Amino acid sequence: MRQSIHLGRVSGIDIGAHWSVLFIAALLGYGLTTAVLPTGAPGRPLVAYILVAIVVAALFLAALLAHELAHALVARRHGVGVRGITLWLLGGVSELDGDPPTPRAAFLIAASGPATSLVIGGVAAGLAALLETAAQATGAVQLLIVALAWLAGVNLLLGVFNLLPGAPLDGGRIVHAVVWKLRGDSDRAQIAADHAGVVLGVLIIAVGLFQTIFARNLSGLWLVLLGWFLTTAANAETASVRMNRALDRRRVRDIMATAPVAGHLDERVDTFIAETVLPHPHDSYPVLDDAGRPVGIVYLSDIARIDPAERPRMALRAALAPDAAVPTVTPDDPALVAARNLTPSNPLVAVTDDERLVGVVASSDVAHALALAGLGPDGPARRDRPQGSPDRG
Repeated sequence: MRQSIHLGRVSGIDIGAHWSVLFIAALLGYGLTTAVLPTGAPGRPLVAYILVAIVVAALFLAALLAHELAHALVARRHGVGVRGITLWLLGGVSELDGDPPTPRAAFLIAASGPATSLVIGGVAAGLAALLETAAQATGAVQLLIVALAWLAGVNLLLGVFNLLPGAPLDGGRIVHAVVWKLRGDSDRAQIAADHAGVVLGVLIIAVGLFQTIFARNLSGLWLVLLGWFLTTAANAETASVRMNRALDRRRVRDIMATAPVAGHLDERVDTFIAETVLPHPHDSYPVLDDAGRPVGIVYLSDIARIDPAERPRMALRAALAPDAAVPTVTPDDPALVAARNLTPSNPLVAVTDDERLVGVVASSDVAHALALAGLGPDGPARRDRPQGSPDRG
């Protein structure tokens, strides 16, 4: 999750927010202004509701940040680095740089977030109860009581929900820690927690669809979205664990495609099509400078959109994808480094020796390595073959 808005640093940890958090803040503010506050404390001016809603929405986001900071600080105490924290539409994400060293550390890191939310909810509920008994609950006091009660409710709900036993929720992390302790295998424990997360996500989707279709309650769509996120994230974690196991102790040279097909910056587009694209149909190609160093990526879809009349006059450098820098690794780097650099915006990783291109790694190369890893203990072996296959660039 990339930060769109940088908010600063807390205890040396970068704090930011994805743009989607603005949507959830606006939605919360609207609901508080139009429904929660006027219902609980009627008769106040609209401006009072708006101001209180803004403060309460900000406090809720601060509580989300406290939840994630608890994870991050406990992780650092157990020797796990923290790259940053990002708030977004469905909560927050703590980007940990590594895995917990022991089941106990994994348990404490996972449990710290929900515990923080439950404490915040309990404090807010206690303040609301104290105000209700210590002061006449009218006017501004009643408005404050309603705000505190809402803040208490959402934090208690956040804490309880995150304890549900399925990854990537904190409850799933706790399941991982417990199974890891019992079975002594962190990877198998993670897969078990991920499977629980998929089941949990499917159940939440089913409840959301029931609410939407049969109860005609459109709020069920939020549950559908949440369940979809849980199942997607859990499946992605399982894939990541299996990739780590398959590529562990492997080098880039073991999975890369050799004899890479590439273009050159000053090559004419029509020549590139005739001599490279037609004989070697891939989705994307690395582009080299005069010294044979990879400097970018060109996509077949972009080449196809160039006017045929312009192709004889246009150099390939003009067709490079925006932000076309291509990640590079060496043949002796860990294979996982190359695999983790593959993203939708980086479909190829260039393999260089003395800065010159000697191979490429794409998602199909990683998939091939994973398939070979299932054939026996020796895992993937190096393949001297040309770049690519019909199903990818």
